Amino acid sequence: MEVKRFLDHVDDLGIDFFTGVPDSLLAPLCDTLYLRYGSQGERHIVAANEGNAVGLAAGHYIASGRPALVYLQNSGIGNAVNPIASLLHEQVYGIPCLFVVGWRGEPGLHDEPQHKFQGMVTVETLELMGVKTFVLEKETAPETVGEYFARCGELLAQGRCAAIVVRKGALTCEEKAVYRNANTMTRERALELVLEGAGAEDIFVSTTGKASRELFELREKRGEDHSHDFLTVGSMGHALMIALGVAVDKPQRTVWCIDGDGAAVMHLGGLVIAAGMARENLIHVVVNNTAHESVGGMPVAAGQADFSALAKAAGYRSVFQAADEAALRQALAALKAAPGSRFLEIHAALGSRKDLGRPTTTPRENLDALRKTLG
Repeated sequence: MEVKRFLDHVDDLGIDFFTGVPDSLLAPLCDTLYLRYGSQGERHIVAANEGNAVGLAAGHYIASGRPALVYLQNSGIGNAVNPIASLLHEQVYGIPCLFVVGWRGEPGLHDEPQHKFQGMVTVETLELMGVKTFVLEKETAPETVGEYFARCGELLAQGRCAAIVVRKGALTCEEKAVYRNANTMTRERALELVLEGAGAEDIFVSTTGKASRELFELREKRGEDHSHDFLTVGSMGHALMIALGVAVDKPQRTVWCIDGDGAAVMHLGGLVIAAGMARENLIHVVVNNTAHESVGGMPVAAGQADFSALAKAAGYRSVFQAADEAALRQALAALKAAPGSRFLEIHAALGSRKDLGRPTTTPRENLDALRKTLG
């Protein structure tokens, strides 16, 4: 279905505010919203996480009396459960909201391992929370789509929530947004320099998305195995706490957390916890390309944020940043000798190699290999 027609139906419901976290299956919707309204405006806000988006939708309804549309990948339902169940639900405030959910890991379709279980329980989870769910597929007839939206309108009028779960390829778009930033150093090259500057026995915990894929391929390029890395293929925003947990238990090991700006923003409180723990064996690296690149490139919420300043405010003792190779080499050299808790912000270009692969080991194999290394 062409996304403009989809949005015509949304408009008929009186919805004029959009918020959410980008998803690759919803790229036609995300691109169109970005082209129409930008990413941080009165009509459209890219949220830090899905729970934040539900809060924004609730605030919009409280102020205007009109429901909002919240878009998300099904992996983000977990972040939204609490505000859906304890804020929106008809047994609490009865705040209506229309959810548009990208269905990763749909049963019967090949997908990455982190999406399999969530894909199995997507519709069941939404329905369990009282969110009436309709599935949009490529073959859904226009009159059926109209019936879906008519039913959604009835539910919203009753102070209830509804969701349209979008299968792969069900939404199309004539115009694709182009996302870019002014940085020149690629994330992959930055990670290569970080590996060169790290110790042979150091442990790496990398965030979900392309950073983990690049780390995997860099190890292959260097002729190394993957027994010192934890590739966080899911659980966006939690890599720092995973790394902190490892660092606390293994104080003799230097642990690098390779984070992304979108992931760091998603659960920003982690910076405060990690800085407060003041572990000298933990190095937190945020690769900042101002975008949700793995799901299309839409700008990150608060993409203008100064992560180095945030790290200092959170309490990191030694804070560095770099935007080119020379500066990164200098920062890495200083970082290794710096005292206390350490933080590095790397400003990276948007984009990756077209032939970038995916890990060829399973998550369980990755975990088992790292567990043997840690002993």
